[in-house]
Amino acid sequence: MQLFYTPDITTTSDSFSFDKAESRHIVKVLRKKLGDPLYITNGKGHLFTSEITVSSDKNCSVKIIEVKTKEKPWKYNLHIALAPTKNIDRFEWFLEKATEIGIDEITPILCDHSERKIIKTDRLKRILESAMKQSLKYQLPKLNALTPFSEFIDTTTNSNLFIAHCENTQKKNLKEALEPNKNATILIGPEGDFSTEEIKKALNKGYQPISLGESRLRTETAGVVAVNAVSFINQ
Repeated sequence: MQLFYTPDITTTSDSFSFDKAESRHIVKVLRKKLGDPLYITNGKGHLFTSEITVSSDKNCSVKIIEVKTKEKPWKYNLHIALAPTKNIDRFEWFLEKATEIGIDEITPILCDHSERKIIKTDRLKRILESAMKQSLKYQLPKLNALTPFSEFIDTTTNSNLFIAHCENTQKKNLKEALEPNKNATILIGPEGDFSTEEIKKALNKGYQPISLGESRLRTETAGVVAVNAVSFINQ
């Protein structure tokens, strides 16, 4: 099944018209024609079965035949706060793979050792949308703006808070610290790790120090390992 995405369709819609760019893609590239079925999600847990009523590369329109509510496969809310990598391709890879595995919210954080201090949110959102469609998921992860580390830990209210850092201190493995079916927020630092001061601030805010294994991981790899570990623990 090929999945299309638009945030503008609602459960009360009986028809929908795609914009010019998507219409051209549907009609000219995919060669969809009048009467063909299209499957659409709004990224909010709904699957719309539709049928093409106007096959134009400038304005492809459909009528909605059926609407289904699609519950997400996991019963927890996972929020990863991760410092974007200097090579933005690696951060984009993390977004793609985390979406494929299953994640609810992502916050890029600005840390003391951050090498990247600017991100293009619009491009990153398109990567999330593409990964959601490719993996046939119906909930689009929420992507927040780049947020300073101190601001993030001051406003986080989740009761299960974890920080993965590389300092040689006592830490639990994530699989030992995380309870199944519980919401979780996990901090992943930049390529130079969190500063000692940042770690202290997080611990004072109730974050538990965790290990993601014996290997020293790249930032984006650590993010994917964390997402996959939470998914595995909850199976």
